[in-house]
Amino acid sequence: MLTIVDSAAQAVEPITDGSTVMIGGFGVAGQPVELIDALIEQGATDLTVVNNNAGNGDVGLAKLIQLGRVRKIICSFPRQSDSYHFDAKYHAGEIELEVVPQGNLAERIRAAGAGIGAFYTPTGYGTPLAEGKETRELDGKMQILEFPITADFSLTKALTADKAGNLVYRKTARNFGPIMAAAARTSIVQVSDVVERGALDPEVVVTPGIYVDTVVSIPDPAVGHA
Repeated sequence: MLTIVDSAAQAVEPITDGSTVMIGGFGVAGQPVELIDALIEQGATDLTVVNNNAGNGDVGLAKLIQLGRVRKIICSFPRQSDSYHFDAKYHAGEIELEVVPQGNLAERIRAAGAGIGAFYTPTGYGTPLAEGKETRELDGKMQILEFPITADFSLTKALTADKAGNLVYRKTARNFGPIMAAAARTSIVQVSDVVERGALDPEVVVTPGIYVDTVVSIPDPAVGHA
């Protein structure tokens, strides 16, 4: 059942130490910074985070990493010019990294939401990323078996929700949001606006409300557009 809360602090209150948390965003685009800030204030630690990147600059996910609250990160792109907090933690042996090719990352998350038990993909075969994984030849290509990535919680950012939890996104800020909302056991979403049931055109709804557990309205998000 959907819960609409009054603050980001209320939204992240259920997250406990040791949780696996999917965090939407492609870099800063679509990153739910206010939810992450609330999680920082809330205090949960020893987290496993699933994200495309490993934080940018000094805000959001980067800040969570800097504060030592992330035990492990599963991502496709851990290194860039402003991922210095992750770099420092990794070289100090203070954070575990699992690198997943971007397409595999998206499909493993999508598979969790779709109830798919596993799938084969040629991506990664013959590289260190395939070590210890089952392989099989399909259609003349060697492929590796990949398993879904699930999470206890997802933190994502959309543009608008209605009071049934249906979501629409703003352009490329959508990125990992829909599949993460579907894959997590509890989906927490920040939006710029909450409208009445029936106010959204069903043809533009991307995430059906059945995948959304908690919504909080943040009318003026700190980083970028929703």
